[in-house]
Amino acid sequence: MYISYNKLWKLLIDKNMNKQDLKKLSGVSSASIAKLGKGENITTDVLVKICKALDCDITDIMELIHEEKK
Repeated sequence: MYISYNKLWKLLIDKNMNKQDLKKLSGVSSASIAKLGKGENITTDVLVKICKALDCDITDIMELIHEEKK
């Protein structure tokens, strides 16, 4: 299993935002945004900041994918 942040990128498109807008709005570092883009692990603090900035729930920005669906 792995974590996918595709829901986050779709949400940004729906809100007419890009990664730089997310960085400014949430106060998340460039390194964390890069990790998200690569599908790497990040802290829950970062996820909470993003959820607060976008006024959404954690399930709106990420999901757990079973390996065989990759």
